[in-house]
Amino acid sequence: MRAVETPTRRVALVTGAASGIGRAIAAAFEAAGHDVLAVDLAPSDDGPGVRFAADLCDREANRAAVAAAVERFGRLDVVVAGAGVQHVAPVADFPEDEWDRLVALMLTSPFLLAKYAWPHLRASPDARFQVIASAHALAASPFKAAYVAAKHGVLGLVRTLALGGADAGITAVAICPGYVRTPLVERQIEAQARAHGISTERVLEEVILAPHAVKRLIEPDEVAAFSLFLAGPGGRSFTGVPLLMDQGWTAR
Repeated sequence: MRAVETPTRRVALVTGAASGIGRAIAAAFEAAGHDVLAVDLAPSDDGPGVRFAADLCDREANRAAVAAAVERFGRLDVVVAGAGVQHVAPVADFPEDEWDRLVALMLTSPFLLAKYAWPHLRASPDARFQVIASAHALAASPFKAAYVAAKHGVLGLVRTLALGGADAGITAVAICPGYVRTPLVERQIEAQARAHGISTERVLEEVILAPHAVKRLIEPDEVAAFSLFLAGPGGRSFTGVPLLMDQGWTAR
C-alpha cells in the first residue's frame, strides 16, 4: 500500500509579534497550521510561535531573524513585516534620531528582510511578502513626518518586490489599515486626552477617528484574518498593491 505523504507545514516570519497587529497575525498563522518565528525587540513570554528577540533597526538583526527561521524550520514561505513605532512632533522640532529610528524600522527593515529572505522565498512553491503599512502609505497626517515618509516609501518597496518576484511566483503586498486598537494607538489616545484636558472618548471620536468615515477602531484580529487570507490560495492574485482596510479614510 502506498504511503500517504504528510503535507509540509508552511513557515512564516512575523515581526512586531509581541503585541497588537503582529501578535494577532502570528497567532492566526500558528492556529492555521503554520510554523511561526515571532520576532520582536522584547518577545512576550506567552506569545505565539517560536519567539526571537531582535532589534530590527540593526542590519545584522534582520539577517539573523531570517537565518533563525530557516535554521529552525528548514524553509521560509511567508514574511510579514509588521514592526512599527510612532513619534509625533512638528517638523522643525522632529528629533533626527527619531527620524532615523522610524525609517530604519519601517522602511529599511522590510528591505533587509526581503533581501535576506529572497533566496528562500524563491525556493518556496507559493511565497508571500507582506508589509503592514497603514493608510498613511497613501495619506498624510500632520506631525508624523517620519512615519508617513516610511509608509509611503515601503509601498514603493512592495511594488518593486512584486515585479522582482513575479517570475518565481512571489507576491508582495502592503496591507493598509486605518487606526487599529493596539497599545500604540491606545497610548496616543491617553496622551492626547491629557494634553487637551478632554475625555478619551472625545479624543477617539474627534481626533483619532476623524479621518475615518466609519467611526470605530479596527481590531487586530481583522487585520490578521486578512493577512492569513492573502497568504493562502485566495491571495495569489494580489501583488504590487496597497490593500486598504481604512474605514473609508482615503475615500475622501
